[in-house]
Amino acid sequence: MQIILLSGGSGQRLWPLSNEVRSKQFLKIFSEAGGESMLQRVLNQIRRTCAESTVTIATAKKQVTLLKKYLGEDFDLATEPCRRNTFPAIALAAAYLNDVKGVDVNEPVIVCPVDPYVDDNFFAQFHTLAAQITDSAPLVLMGIEPTYPSEKYGYIIPCTKDNVSRVKMFKEKPNLADAQKFIDAGGLWNGGVFAFKLGYVLNKAQELLGTSSHDELTATYDALPNISFDYAVVEHEPNIAVVRYVGAWKDIGTWNTLTEVLESNSIGEVQTDKTCANLHVINNGDVPIICMGLKDAVVVAGTDGILVSDKVASSYIKPFVERLDKQVRFAEKSWGSFKIIDADKHSLTVKVTLNRGSRMRYHSHERRDEVWTLISGAGIVILNDRAKFVRAGDVIKIPAGCKHTVIADEPLKIIEVQLGEDITVEDKIIWQEAI
Repeated sequence: MQIILLSGGSGQRLWPLSNEVRSKQFLKIFSEAGGESMLQRVLNQIRRTCAESTVTIATAKKQVTLLKKYLGEDFDLATEPCRRNTFPAIALAAAYLNDVKGVDVNEPVIVCPVDPYVDDNFFAQFHTLAAQITDSAPLVLMGIEPTYPSEKYGYIIPCTKDNVSRVKMFKEKPNLADAQKFIDAGGLWNGGVFAFKLGYVLNKAQELLGTSSHDELTATYDALPNISFDYAVVEHEPNIAVVRYVGAWKDIGTWNTLTEVLESNSIGEVQTDKTCANLHVINNGDVPIICMGLKDAVVVAGTDGILVSDKVASSYIKPFVERLDKQVRFAEKSWGSFKIIDADKHSLTVKVTLNRGSRMRYHSHERRDEVWTLISGAGIVILNDRAKFVRAGDVIKIPAGCKHTVIADEPLKIIEVQLGEDITVEDKIIWQEAI
C-alpha cells in the first residue's frame, strides 16, 4: 500500500504564524516530544499503524528545504514546480510513483492531508479502505460522522448506515442550509482521504490533463487547471464506496479549530486577567502581550503580524491576508532561519541564524552590497574563494559581485544589512562551492 500525504497550503488561514513557505503543517504546536509539528505527528501515527506502507509527500517546491529540515532524507518526495490544487498534485504524485519509483498500476494508494487531528485508529482504517477497492467501486472515501452543519466540508451520502457502503451522492462544500439537509439524510463529512489503485488516477490524468507522464506533467504544470480532486474526479465518479469513521476528528486548518486541541491557553510571554474566558493567546513575538476582559477570542503575534479575532470570525481570515504584502518576514531553512528586522526603499536588515556545521550556498548579488555583523558564534567566511575565520563582533563587507558564503563552526547569528536600489530575492547567482 502506498500513502500520499498532501503537504501544500498557502499558509493563510493560520497567519501570522504560517506563510507560503512555512505552512501550518510545520508549526510546532503540540507538546509531545518537546514540540511536534502537525506533519511530524501524522507521520509518526502512520508509522505506528501502517508500518509496511511507503509514504510519499506531495508538496510545493518552496517547501522542500523545510521538509528536509524536519524529516531528513528518509521519505519520497513528489515536488510541484508551482502551486496548484489537489487534482494536479495527486496526478503528479501518482505519475511519480509509476514512472520514477516503478510502482505497479494495481497497487492500492491512499491519499491523505497532513493536518487531521485524530487518534491512531483513523490511520488504521487505511487498511480497510484499501481492501474495499474493487472494479465496481474503484474509488473509496473515508466518511466522518458530522457533529454540526458546516460549509467547509464536502458531504458524502451513503446508501446504508453500514460501516462500508456504496455512495448515493457526493456534494462538495454546500451552503449551510443544504449542509443541514445532507446531515438529516445521514450524510458524512468528506475527510479528504481517497483510496484507489494507482492506475485509476493515471487514467484520470490522461483523460483530463492529456498526459499521465511524470516528465510531461512537470513540464506543463503551470498550465494545468487549478482544480480540486473533489470537483475533477469525485463528483463525476458514479461508483464510489465509503468507509465510515466514528471517532475524534478535527480539521485544524483554522485558529478556531486549532485552539480546541491546544493543551495551554497561552504560549509565550502572555498575561491575562481573571475576566478573560475562552481566550487563547500565542505569542511568538519579541514583546509581551497583556489581555484583559477578552472572551471567545484568539490573539496571535508572530513575525509577519498580529491577529486579534473572535474565534468564529478567525475562520474567515483568508481574504484579509490575501490583501497584505506577501513578503515573507520569517522562514526556516535546512541551514537555519532568517527574520526580517527592518525594511525600507533602499535597505533590508535581516537576522540570520545558522545551525552548527551548516553553510549558506556560495553565491553573489549583482545589484546590492551587504554588511554582516556577527553577534554570536564563530565560523568561516569565504569571499571570492578566500577563507577567513570570524567570530562574534566581526564585521564583513560584501560588495556587489563578490562571491560569498559562511560556514558555522558553532551556532552562528548574523545581522545582515542589504543595501541597494533594487533589493529582490531574484538577485542571486549560485556558484560552485569554493571549499
